[in-house]
Amino acid sequence: MIPAHIPDEPPLTYADSFDIPVLFRNGPAKKPRRQWRTAQHKMWTGSDGFPAADGWYAPTTTWREIIKAATEVGRDVTPHLQNQPRYAHGELVARVSPLYAYLGAHPVTPRHPVPGAKGRRLTWNPVYAHGTERSAKVAASYRLGMTMTEWACRSLLGLGQTEHLELGGPVPALYGTFKDPKKRLPDLWGHHQAEELYWLIEAKGGDVGLSTLRKGWAQLAAGSKALGSYAHRTVLVGASVRPDDDLFLTIDHDLHTGQPPLSPAGSEADDDEAAGPGNLEDHLGDSDDALIGAARAQMLAYLALRSAPASQLRTVPVAADRASRRRRSGLTTPLEDDTLTLAMRADARGAATGTEQHALRAGIRSMGLDDFLSCRIPGTEVHLGMSRKLFAACERLHEEDLAIARRTPGLRAEDQPPADLELSDEAQEEQRLTERRIFHEQQEEARPLLRPLLRDAYERGAASDWSDLLRRPQEPELDLWPDESLLEAATPETYVAVSRYDLPAARA
Repeated sequence: MIPAHIPDEPPLTYADSFDIPVLFRNGPAKKPRRQWRTAQHKMWTGSDGFPAADGWYAPTTTWREIIKAATEVGRDVTPHLQNQPRYAHGELVARVSPLYAYLGAHPVTPRHPVPGAKGRRLTWNPVYAHGTERSAKVAASYRLGMTMTEWACRSLLGLGQTEHLELGGPVPALYGTFKDPKKRLPDLWGHHQAEELYWLIEAKGGDVGLSTLRKGWAQLAAGSKALGSYAHRTVLVGASVRPDDDLFLTIDHDLHTGQPPLSPAGSEADDDEAAGPGNLEDHLGDSDDALIGAARAQMLAYLALRSAPASQLRTVPVAADRASRRRRSGLTTPLEDDTLTLAMRADARGAATGTEQHALRAGIRSMGLDDFLSCRIPGTEVHLGMSRKLFAACERLHEEDLAIARRTPGLRAEDQPPADLELSDEAQEEQRLTERRIFHEQQEEARPLLRPLLRDAYERGAASDWSDLLRRPQEPELDLWPDESLLEAATPETYVAVSRYDLPAARA
């Protein structure tokens, strides 16, 4: 018998875990008839590429992992925020709020259960099903498609950072081909290090049927033709869901043989090989190009942190040993699974009584803890953060981006033509796209100069105080007693947390 002093409480569960049925196949086909419930799914064991066999799989993920994908996928808007970094918060809200607004979760008992499955799947909630107008549903479906595509390609399949194809694609010599405004091209591209392939990726979301998938396949075919003789894989992700049913993914793919991918302009072969699969942050000590890519991917979060009021900033202790958070399944490590961080936090709390913040911060660093800067994104229940080293690298990258904008005709504010209210939406979009492409080309030309600059900033950041990095007189509050309502996760250099009380609600 359990002793009477042990409280009668339910077993601890981590309520942000969901199963996502995924069907791999070699081309678009009709929507499978509820096979996401009835088929015998294979257990997902993790992969640095596509599984050996097509068919149904049932990986489990966390809401934190999905939210991280949402914050990082899509058009890079940071060139437009050089002088107004506070608006980075608004872009982050736009990326995550449709998921919170319209996704729910429900318990599921599949016909053939998979060992380790959580028995919970995502679905549209009743607000979406019964009270949302068509245009809002279209917008939500777009955001769902982009988010789940990023999650599938990066968290499941080990792809490196994704980029919007609108900026010209992976091969500079082919930029003109990719920029043809008459071509309907796919959304994203990436470089898969383990497969040694470029990936061209199209995302679809909502009630995805065969006609929608065929359009996506045609977009991929146009991108494949533009990429020409370079070896690549085309990937079409359909994030399909209807009210009262399960969110599932179809991943249609095709392999195109050809020339091996090119190293980033001016990089050494050894440096490119060091980048490795999946998360760039796993390789920042080995690869200058991985450091540039990781800093570029986190610029939106950096701008949000840089511009947040001091009262909203805090630092959270995380084990300084990055190896404890290297990619195992997905990009993030839930901190409830990071035993090293939990043990060190407990030791730090024991030594914290009566200790001033400055001495306490120095003490935890001597114990092997780092403190990541974090803030809650206003209007959401999402907290984002990063390490000193990555923050310092982002800071230097931001300075160099500002310099590009100031010296490049057509990008400076004084060079902008007056707003022409008679221009169509299409014409205005083409004008802004041209500006983004010019900026991107200048960024790539600056890459050889950026490598030593960002490396120096990254290394110096390790010994910097947050007050120096933030250029503020006071250090942010060190939080050794994290809010128990938060579910935390980290990568080697970033932090994400969500409120367990604001996760998609389960429905009977």
